[in-house]
Amino acid sequence: MRNNRKTIAAGAGAAGLLGLGLYFSVPAFADDPAPSPSPRAHADQGHPGKGHPFRRARALRGVHGEATVKRKDGFHLATWQRGKITAVSATGVTVRSDDGVSWTWTSDGKTRVRKNGEKSSLKGLAGGDQVLVAGERSGGTRTARLIRVPKHR
Repeated sequence: MRNNRKTIAAGAGAAGLLGLGLYFSVPAFADDPAPSPSPRAHADQGHPGKGHPFRRARALRGVHGEATVKRKDGFHLATWQRGKITAVSATGVTVRSDDGVSWTWTSDGKTRVRKNGEKSSLKGLAGGDQVLVAGERSGGTRTARLIRVPKHR
């Protein structure tokens, strides 16, 4: 009889601790069942104004993606893609990723092109070049801020 009381007491204590843990952790996850992208996800990390916001994309080894970011002038949709150039024009490039996604990127006066570690231009790019393109999307238009052809090893 004494063992049953100890077992029941231990079970009740464990259930109480589990309930207490759930009481504190569940509200943090249940506030919004479909959370939107958080503009402050990385706002407090690193040094403001230093480095390039797409530098981490290189380490992720992903093929393409988008993120909503907050700047002084409001929210922007940052986007990036890794793949091969399928077309080059005077106003931009078309890039196809390994998963078959093909996006056309426009360029403007702010677009920087780097090829093999040196400054280049759209004229220096060719079909078949492996690139990382990073920029912003507004509506259906993707504007490249950086087109980078890595150094051949």
